[in-house]
Amino acid sequence: MSANRLSHEYENDVDEFIDFARRHTDNPNRIKCPCIRCGCIEKVTVEVLKSHLFINGIDKSYKVWIWHGESVSASKRNQLEENRGCEADEVDSDDDKLEDMMHDAEENYMDRPHVFENLKSDAEKPLYVGCSKYTKLATILRLYNLKAGNGWSDSSFTALLDLLKDMLPEDNELPNSTYYAKKILCSMGMNYNRIHACPNDCILYRKEFESLDLCPVCGESRYKLSKNNVERKKAIPAKVLWYLPVIPRFKCMFRNATHAKNLTWHSDGRTRDGMLRHPADSPQWSLIDYKFPDFATDVRNLRLGLSTDGMNPHGNMSSTHSTWPVLLTIYNLPPWLCIKRRFIMLALLISGPRQPGNDIDVYLAPLIDDLKI
Repeated sequence: MSANRLSHEYENDVDEFIDFARRHTDNPNRIKCPCIRCGCIEKVTVEVLKSHLFINGIDKSYKVWIWHGESVSASKRNQLEENRGCEADEVDSDDDKLEDMMHDAEENYMDRPHVFENLKSDAEKPLYVGCSKYTKLATILRLYNLKAGNGWSDSSFTALLDLLKDMLPEDNELPNSTYYAKKILCSMGMNYNRIHACPNDCILYRKEFESLDLCPVCGESRYKLSKNNVERKKAIPAKVLWYLPVIPRFKCMFRNATHAKNLTWHSDGRTRDGMLRHPADSPQWSLIDYKFPDFATDVRNLRLGLSTDGMNPHGNMSSTHSTWPVLLTIYNLPPWLCIKRRFIMLALLISGPRQPGNDIDVYLAPLIDDLKI
């Protein structure tokens, strides 16, 4: 295709590709999108496919259209599928996602059964009287996936919901604003813990320090102070750690049959020919197996990589605010999956006036506790 996405030549190339794909795929209305972002994984409508190719551009390495009808030898096809990670079973349907999320919600809200009952009701309630294809919860989930995937603003999504609600039969269950859609979906998400921290990174106010107002190490106040350094400023914590527990998310992955199979790929699926393609091929991986044979015995045990860096979410370079996300990468997975956004877990978010620096181990404590379990 032409490199200039604003040219008529590129537009003609896109139309030619879509016509070819529609003639050679099983479902001409839903086609794997070869844009840079989707990478032949997501199946989208023709309209979405066209917009993706103009907005994101096509993956230039995709020269043989094997997922859109071009013939290729079986061995070559298998090699390309492995390299690109475009196996059909890697993508969960929205129904699978909804089922997994309902399982997680049931587990997360055992102590608040009314919350789960509301979710269950929304998952079973038809979008409107007589609708057998979509429920209220499934509709909101699918629409919100479109919003997130296409970068729609909250205001544009609210306008869409308002229009759809007006177009649907009266007394339909669709919310008419982003706020109410988020309110329904947020109750399905994982829980998080908001933990106060010493502004000098000495301690976390948890366990034996949970009830303290002053840091036992440096004597600093747990809360922000007013200008005279005496009165508390509405008990606002000086520094906060957001911890997203990992155990429920690990359970969620093993509950999904496809993910559970992929989590043993490092043992069952990789090629052992002396080449370094994956961390499992490295001497360090073998060294860990040697040092911890009990851990190495069960291939389902998770090998995790931890990474972090600071950023200023406000975009103001003069601001002293610093946010440090701590991410977990799951190295059990094949190389084309372990670096995908959907499998990289945000475990911690350190938010405060200064960087944690060498004291970041203080903030890792709740994560380490869960990993020991």
